[in-house]
Amino acid sequence: MSSAAAPTLSLPGDPPGGRRAAWVWGIGVAVYFVAIIFRTSLGVAGLDAADRFHVNASALSTFSILQLLVYAGMQIPVGLMVDRLGTKKVLTLGAVLFTLGQLGFALSPSYGMALASRALLGCGDAMTFISVLRLGARWFPARRGPLIGQVAALFGMAGNLVSTLFIARALHGFGWTTTFAGSSVAGVVVLVLLLLFLKDHPEGHEPPAAEHAGAAYVRKQIAASWREPGTRLGMWVHFTTQFPAMVFLLLWGLPFLVEAQGLSRSTAGELLTLVVLSNMAFGLVYGQIIARHHAARAPLALGTVTVTALLWASAIFYPGDHAPMWLLIVLCVVLGACGPASMIGFDFARPANPPERQGTASGIVNMGGFIASMTTLFAVGVLLDATDDNYRIAFASVFVLEALGVSQILRLHSRATHRERNHHVVSRVEAVHVPV
Repeated sequence: MSSAAAPTLSLPGDPPGGRRAAWVWGIGVAVYFVAIIFRTSLGVAGLDAADRFHVNASALSTFSILQLLVYAGMQIPVGLMVDRLGTKKVLTLGAVLFTLGQLGFALSPSYGMALASRALLGCGDAMTFISVLRLGARWFPARRGPLIGQVAALFGMAGNLVSTLFIARALHGFGWTTTFAGSSVAGVVVLVLLLLFLKDHPEGHEPPAAEHAGAAYVRKQIAASWREPGTRLGMWVHFTTQFPAMVFLLLWGLPFLVEAQGLSRSTAGELLTLVVLSNMAFGLVYGQIIARHHAARAPLALGTVTVTALLWASAIFYPGDHAPMWLLIVLCVVLGACGPASMIGFDFARPANPPERQGTASGIVNMGGFIASMTTLFAVGVLLDATDDNYRIAFASVFVLEALGVSQILRLHSRATHRERNHHVVSRVEAVHVPV
């Protein structure tokens, strides 16, 4: 066999992929797509929410903080649920919860009820992405993992695009209740699709029977995943890369562009759309690079963090009242790389864990960026209130978490890659000795 064929070596039991795999996986991605629309709809409605519920910046940030707190707190339980119950059951529950959350948000007459609705939405949203990653691993060959993950994230950003393009316009055209209640219909549509057509795995590729449930099993799964340096490295990569764009898109980007930079709401909305479009383009590029060159994972992640920090600092500390439009455009383009870079975290955790721990490991990784986002959303809100809306001081809080994350990535990288090489050698030897 030629050396060129080595990277496409399939391990025993690798799923075949193909059109049916794309169809089934596409249904799971559609559920994730709708969850992202619901998650990011507040990002274009922040000023409307402040007026509707008569709240200040700190209280407004609580919407997103609570949603992300629930999301992050659910990641390990959801990972365990996916490993134990399978994708279809978890996705079904998630779709029911995030649809009820979006509908409740539309009808909430008070700040407290709106908070409860966003928490319910966050709970359902938390069950989608890990399930989609697991679905892709069950239906496609392992070598397709990096690209499948990036494409799933790309469709998620398309959901963000729907928020910035359509939800924002609908709010001004139809009002709060009609917009949010009408969008909840999309949740019902994907729920019907997944109930009718989604399957956990192709025939002949059933996973091994799960161990008995119980506290000991849960502790074992979590501890075994956490012991892997690749899991911890993946979590810190996700932590460090994702949150600047998440904070910008989820809540504070529109107020920053309108109140601090003096742009109109329509122009600010166009810049948020640019972040989403850039994310989709970077997702395709990063997925292709990582699928071909695994050694590029850490340089891509650290490079993205560095460039993001430089552009962020240039925009918020620009001398003068407002940063020039060209700088804001470049910042938004670079912020688009944050989401694809965060997906690299899953590519460190995936080869470090066996199939029966993939959900748990993905849950640990996925906590990283959302913990960072939640922390920064809170810090920005508090600092804005404490400094009379000084965005330079508030947005500088980003650098603290980036510095922490980079230090952890550098600490864990060599240990994780050394262990991954050992896992790869063992897998190849086992594949060679499997009888044909």
